[in-house]
Amino acid sequence: PPPVFTRLGMEQALQPCEMLPAGMSADEMPPSTTVQVQVEEKLPPPRDHLVWSLGTALYGNMFCLGLLAFFFSVKSRDCKVLGDRNGALSYGSTAKCLNITALVIHILIALL
Repeated sequence: PPPVFTRLGMEQALQPCEMLPAGMSADEMPPSTTVQVQVEEKLPPPRDHLVWSLGTALYGNMFCLGLLAFFFSVKSRDCKVLGDRNGALSYGSTAKCLNITALVIHILIALL
């Protein structure tokens, strides 16, 4: 049963259908409070592709795409540390696209 506090601060446990103790009116009862707690889903941290970007910058830096990918990966990591999930996702996605583009260009040049 939920505890009920009287004016003197003493705690009394009342049953839900029980009558109030003698000498206590409903006006003396504290108002009830409802507390709502938001539970956030534990989402995995956004990926920044930093290692892939570093490899692309060092070994497959066609048209400076690897350097740009590395730049966006660092920005993504910074946003992740600051708690900006949307910014980290955006920068990480841009770094991934630049890495893929640099990789495809590197493979095409190697084949030709």
